[in-house]
Amino acid sequence: CPRSRCSAADVIGTLAAASLLRHRARTALAILGVAVSAAMLLDMVMLATGMRESFRGLLLSQGFQLRLSPRGTLPFDTEATIRGADTLVAELRARPGVERVSPVLGGQLHFPSRAVTATALGIDPAVQGDYELVSGRSPQAPGEIVANDAMLRALGRAVGDTVRAAAGYDPQLRTLSGERTLRIVGRVRFIYLALDQRAVALPIATLRAMNGPEWAGRTSLAMIRLKPGADVERERAAIEASFPRVTVISTAEALRQMDQRLSYFRQLAVILGAVSLVVGFLLVTTLVTVSVNERLGEISVMRAIGVRRWRVVAQIVLEAAAIMLVAAPLGLALGLVTARWLNSILAHFPGLPERIDFFLFQPSAAWSSLGLLALCGILAGVYPSWRGASQPIATTLRQEAVG
Repeated sequence: CPRSRCSAADVIGTLAAASLLRHRARTALAILGVAVSAAMLLDMVMLATGMRESFRGLLLSQGFQLRLSPRGTLPFDTEATIRGADTLVAELRARPGVERVSPVLGGQLHFPSRAVTATALGIDPAVQGDYELVSGRSPQAPGEIVANDAMLRALGRAVGDTVRAAAGYDPQLRTLSGERTLRIVGRVRFIYLALDQRAVALPIATLRAMNGPEWAGRTSLAMIRLKPGADVERERAAIEASFPRVTVISTAEALRQMDQRLSYFRQLAVILGAVSLVVGFLLVTTLVTVSVNERLGEISVMRAIGVRRWRVVAQIVLEAAAIMLVAAPLGLALGLVTARWLNSILAHFPGLPERIDFFLFQPSAAWSSLGLLALCGILAGVYPSWRGASQPIATTLRQEAVG
């Protein structure tokens, strides 16, 4: 273009593009290598932050901020139950800051016709927060239940069918206890249960009655939804002080305990993410260094005709940054594909809820990865470019001529 219409940035950009296109195969391989590093970096950032946010969203999906369990235990961490829970639930519902209380009783049901055992949740259908209804309706009458797909497949039943179930089984005497006929009225998806875990839900009074008189008034867990504007931590402390037989866990505390139990995932993500970043940095640095060494004569000629050193440095740094920026979208797409595949594998991790995502995409994670890649691209070109632009002009030209 005419000199009057070309800015310094235009010239630098044109020269950088020409240099990259001069060795197309090498540039393409560098972009692919950086894209793989970018994909791994994105996946590790998603793993480090996504699982925590996924678990947080899971806990708050039904709006319950507090959970009560027997003193010194986590919800469903043991088989311990809260005795006299009906009175406790009534007192909680009377508190001014409480909007809803959902009691849950955990147990098992045995289905002798298919020799199937399932997790059973006794719930209050009017305030339950343990499942999402897929078809049919929630149980209302004492002899009604809802089941998930894994349970329906195991029983070979559908909504509207009846099935014989028992709350207890003696393997030595091969006898059942608390046996009764139940009618399946709904198909559901349980929020907090693991993938392919067979489960049913039924009115809490029915599950208590099937287990016998000693289960009257028992509850394994109570979930509390507070009224808008209520201070969660203040309510938690007040409830725990009022009911010394229970432990009250807030969402923040549950996240803290989850972080402790799964800290190795975060540590692994940080280590592998750092490794992928270093690999990408070294790859681009090596490419730029080789390119500069091949062009020492060209750079010296540019310096001899009056091109300033900073423009030479800017051109080479721009080449390194361009490789990173072109590879970033490819790495983003590759990272999302591999994250989906890895998430499908880790979803079968024992004991984790079905709706937990190990790799949860967040825009902030993508921007963080792209920012780190761009920074590495700039840093990767600084030293080789400065070294090449600082070579003695006359000596370099003489060596190039002799060579």
